[in-house]
Parts: sequence; C-alpha cells; structure tokens
Amino acid sequence: MPKPPKAKYADWLHQPISIGVRSAMAAVTSLPPSVTLPLAQRAGRIYANTKFNRRHMKRAVSNLSAAFPAWSADRVRACAVATHEHLLRLGLEIAYAPRLLSEDSWLRHLTLSGVDEGVRALLSARPCILITGHCGNWELLGYTMALLGFPAHALYRPLDNRPLDHWLRDTRERRGLVLVDKFGALKQLPELLAAGAPICFVADQNGGDRGLMVPFFNRLTSTYKSIGLLALQFSATIICGFSRRKAAHERRPDEGLGFSMEVADVFGPADWAGHADPLYYLTARYRRALEMMIRKAPEQYLWMHRFWRSRPIHERLGKPFPAALRERIETLPWMTGADVEQVVDHSARDAAELAATGRSRLS
Repeated sequence: MPKPPKAKYADWLHQPISIGVRSAMAAVTSLPPSVTLPLAQRAGRIYANTKFNRRHMKRAVSNLSAAFPAWSADRVRACAVATHEHLLRLGLEIAYAPRLLSEDSWLRHLTLSGVDEGVRALLSARPCILITGHCGNWELLGYTMALLGFPAHALYRPLDNRPLDHWLRDTRERRGLVLVDKFGALKQLPELLAAGAPICFVADQNGGDRGLMVPFFNRLTSTYKSIGLLALQFSATIICGFSRRKAAHERRPDEGLGFSMEVADVFGPADWAGHADPLYYLTARYRRALEMMIRKAPEQYLWMHRFWRSRPIHERLGKPFPAALRERIETLPWMTGADVEQVVDHSARDAAELAATGRSRLS
C-alpha cells in the first residue's frame, strides 16, 4: 500500500495557510457568481498565454492535436486556451458548491439529462461503480449524487495541509459525500461494495507501467486495472457520467451555475460475460465512455494532464505491435478496422519518438 506523502512545508505553517486559503475563498464567494466567474475565466485566458505556463500549454496543444488530428492549429490553440479558462472557473464553482447547493436549491444550478438507466442501477440491489474524468465539474457530480440521496463514497488523495483537508472532508460529508483516502482504499473499497454502497472514481489519469493499455482517442493509454478487478469481483454495474457546463444557448435566464448532469454509458456483467478477456473489455469500455464525454465538451477537459505518458513495453523496446494486443483491440465491438489501424500507426510513431529521445516515457 502506498504511503501518504509528506507535506512540503513545516507543520506549524499548516494552520496559518489553511486560515488564509479559507479566508480568501470566503471573501471571493461572498460576491455573486455572475461577477466572479467571468473574472476567473478572463484570468485563465491571461494565464494560458504567459511564459510561466509554456510547458502546460505546449502539452495541452500536443494532446489536443493527437486527439483531434483533423483540427486546424488555430482551433487546437483556441481549445487549449479555453481549457485554462475552464480550470480557473472550475476552482470557483467548486468553492461555491457548499453554499449554493442544497436539497432545495440544486435544481436551480443543475439539470439531469439521460440519467434514467443510471438511476435505476443505483436503486437496484447490485453494487455500483461510478466513473468520471477530469471533464466538466467532477466535484459537482459527486456532491449532487449525495444530495439526491445516494450514499456515495469517492476516492480522493488527501491534501498535504491537514487542517484544510479536514475542512474539505467536513464540507463534503455534511451533504452525504464520503471521501475515501486513497492510501487506505485497498481495504475499504471492497468492504463498501460488499455492503452495497456506490463508489466513485475519477479514472482518466495515467495508470503507470503496470496499467492496461487500451485505446483512448485511438492511441494506447495506460489505464488502472483496479477498477475493473473490483467490478469483476463484485459483479458491479459501471455507470459513466459527468457534469457538463452548459453553453450559453442552453441555459435558462434564471439559471445559476448552469451544469447538465449526463450519463454516457451504463454496463455490467451481462455485457462482459463470455468475453475472452473481461477485464480488458470493461476497462476499454469505460475509457471509451470517458472519450465520449470529452468529445461533448473538449474545452472542459484538462488537456495538460499526462495521460499518454506511460508507454507499452513493445514501444519502449522498439518491437513490432504485438499480435495478441491487436487481437484484444479487434474484439472490442466499437472499434472499426480503421480505428485499429490508427492505434497501430500511433503506436509506431510513439515508439519512434521514444527511440529518438532515448526515454521510456512520453513528456
């Protein structure tokens, strides 16, 4: 089990920093969102184009170019800037959530779209695993789940600042969202699923060298095995969804934060039963659902993340694309022949880049 990281500053600084952060948040959120959110968006646009952000901006442009090869350079850069606008606006929306959202008020800020199948799964007696990514407002998604009466448990990395971490836990758990420390999750998550409690993952991060290599925008990406193993162990239903910030034309004049809670895919044991490799199938399927969410709102995704960083061993060793891996990908029912060829071609390009730079990972 991984150990919690040590704080980056002295213990005596924890409380003053916590007080300073909470005071700043209180001051900002005392103003109406209609004032502060446009300012945050403008600040994000400025920050995206500063010299201090060149590395993240370069990565966002590179990732977007790989995901949307048909886009022009101008469109790619515009989306990369919009991603930074989204990030700063997102921080304020998360800060506003505890004050604005309650059992009586959440409908003024968020609508539900196509969630029937997911709600039926949650109301059933079966264990459920909820999956989202860093697209839209993932914090709002878990918060709203708790407000709707589902006793959700969300995996999270504790903050280094202990007083701030205690405050975060308290504000979320007051509404019914229980945060599960990732450093103790190995024991706790199976117990929760066995008891019938839904658990939530933000599952689009890089899964490391030991992750399963599945297609993501027709490029191999390392994805966690643990979620799939839990689903197989408990025959869980997997619900993939996100909270998307609505476009201006979708919003009502009196709408508050203006998010749409949407379900991209719901599947379970009946879908992977009889599959030659159930773990690979369900892992690739939830990755596909994450891609579907991102395609609906690419400007609301954190493209500066290094989700393509870890590479499969055949690329690191400069070997041909493995026949067994190709066969695995071909068995995925949503992959066309052209899609498979794109995966193979992209793998060859990534292998060439690794060979040229002498690295074992992409930047």
